[in-house]
Amino acid sequence: MKFRTFAAFVGPSIFLMLLFIAAPLVSVFLQSFQITQPVVETQQIETCTPGFLTQTCVTETKTVPILDEFGKIVTTTEWVGFLSYQRVLQLDRVSEAISSGQIGDILQIDFWKALRFTLTFTLITLPLVIGVGLAIAVAVNNAAKSLRGQIIFISLLPFIITPVIGSLSIYWLFVGDGIITSLMERWSGQDIAMFAQAWTIELLMLFYRVWHVAPFAFVIFYAGLQTVNQDTLESAIIDGASRWERLRYVVIPHLMPLIIFIALIHLMDAYRVFEEIVGFRSQAHVISLQWLTYDFLEPDDAGNRAISRASASAMLTMIGIVFLLVPLLRRTWRDHKGSTH
Repeated sequence: MKFRTFAAFVGPSIFLMLLFIAAPLVSVFLQSFQITQPVVETQQIETCTPGFLTQTCVTETKTVPILDEFGKIVTTTEWVGFLSYQRVLQLDRVSEAISSGQIGDILQIDFWKALRFTLTFTLITLPLVIGVGLAIAVAVNNAAKSLRGQIIFISLLPFIITPVIGSLSIYWLFVGDGIITSLMERWSGQDIAMFAQAWTIELLMLFYRVWHVAPFAFVIFYAGLQTVNQDTLESAIIDGASRWERLRYVVIPHLMPLIIFIALIHLMDAYRVFEEIVGFRSQAHVISLQWLTYDFLEPDDAGNRAISRASASAMLTMIGIVFLLVPLLRRTWRDHKGSTH
């Protein structure tokens, strides 16, 4: 293929990746080392009560932002190094908790609280998504051909639903007098508040993520099962291998590249968990790293946004994703090198 032809095909993709991925990433990286603040001035403001004879005036000193000729607030940007990262990580409070023996206090810090939930959420749902997806794929593959279409359609429904809508649906089933909560209260004879403590909220979030993402794994595994060598399976049957042994020693090794692919996609997606926090309204008990970044961008009472801390939180989130992906990427690279020799 000529270089000009190759460039014509690849050039637009590279340009869009640089514009919408690389450029914002570099911008966020730089902003994590900067603090942008409005330029303010002190003014003496006099306020008087209505009336003439009994009128009283009070002079107050207020700090107000300076506006430019277009009516926009004038800001100044200062390079602060790793100050924003220190404010997000709050390592001083971490060291105090460790020195005092109160390790549990670390989880009261927003970043470490969010990191704990994000890692737990990601690492628990990963094997469940792969296991449930593979189980559905094997069941559909062994089902009668006349039933496969209906089963596939029903299995894909959770994945089709928009994440926020799906999480809200689960939320309304369990919140207050939701259908499932009412049934459990009638059966147990006790009042049940599923959203009054963190662990029940986390369980519902885990259930929802597996319910929502397992169909994606099912579709990938089902396609992979169609390429399994039937001669190898028949040989295993003749040798007396059980169904479990055929699955373990024939099917799963054949599907291993797909398992790694699903794990990569799931790790990148689950580590950025955000929709569940919004859908389950769990901010008071459970937060994630992605939600923490969003919270930094929410304006405070003065209308200011902590853009620097939000950028630092976003960079720390991305570093965490890279650490999770490295083992899988290394295995993929080793398998690729082994197949080329």
